[in-house]
Amino acid sequence: MKILMYSVRPDEQAAIHDWADRHQVQVDTNDLEFHPDTAHLAQGYDGLIIQQRSAIGDDPSVYQQLADWGLKQLTSRTAGVDTIDVAAAKAAGLTVTNVPAYSPNSVAEMAVAQTMRLIRNLELFDRRIGQQNFQWAGLQAREIRSLTVGIIGAGRIGGVAARLFHGLGAKVIAFDPVHHAELTDVLTYVDTKEDLLRQADVVDLHVDLNPTSQGLLDAAAFKQMKNDAFVVNASRGPVIVTADLVAALKAGELAGAALDTVEGEAALFNQDHSDDVLQDPLIAQLMQMPNVMITPHVGFYTNLAVKNMVDISLDDVLTIVQGGTSEHTI
Repeated sequence: MKILMYSVRPDEQAAIHDWADRHQVQVDTNDLEFHPDTAHLAQGYDGLIIQQRSAIGDDPSVYQQLADWGLKQLTSRTAGVDTIDVAAAKAAGLTVTNVPAYSPNSVAEMAVAQTMRLIRNLELFDRRIGQQNFQWAGLQAREIRSLTVGIIGAGRIGGVAARLFHGLGAKVIAFDPVHHAELTDVLTYVDTKEDLLRQADVVDLHVDLNPTSQGLLDAAAFKQMKNDAFVVNASRGPVIVTADLVAALKAGELAGAALDTVEGEAALFNQDHSDDVLQDPLIAQLMQMPNVMITPHVGFYTNLAVKNMVDISLDDVLTIVQGGTSEHTI
């Protein structure tokens, strides 16, 4: 049996080699994204795993080509599958799987860390100290126990974030069409998104990217929030309308934002642009704002999460190739 993994980073190799040794399966890797012009590399393999920041493309024949080569599945070793045309893959007879919960703690802890940094004004102090200005006037912090944290999307990751924020003493409210009884000891559900936006001092986003979540926070939403509230996004970039966020920050409608993901990130994140002029004017404006933190979609990037992403995706491929059924089938 041979499995091919696309877009493999050096830090994934140890986990891949460990899995391959334990299962006595050949696992080959490359550092390319899967697209129609790189699909030919999968010919001759029994299993295929990808990790995408950009869409595979709008040519559905690539999925049929995989099936014609004898492949039975297409596995993403991430939670998101919006880069895959799932309907086209299924029409070609491919089983599509993902890794829905590689480590909810990793992303939830990132959101908490970003929140603490915002409410303590640490990014503003960093700028002052960088200018050898050691004054602290005007940067009084707020304690987490005095704040209401509003979580939009209280699923696997949002639920862990709720427990972490509750453990720190915050009041936690959540908006989610699904109410999880096991979370009612740490959060209170509100009926509408608008209820959450009006009450929250921190709006923490943990939603999948789908038609109902795209543009979830726009100009109208920002106007419903408190002027001293923060936005934390460790989910997917398009859930926030970036142009509206920039306008709201400039107008003083928000106190600040922490963005681990942003619209248009595929052209920038995990790349070195230190010698370039940024071509995205909105991201460039955000980077110049002292009350905005941007990190390059690394909320998932921990030791345990990377190992889980590798192990779960490879386990699923092995199961499907051997005729079994994966619980992670889309």
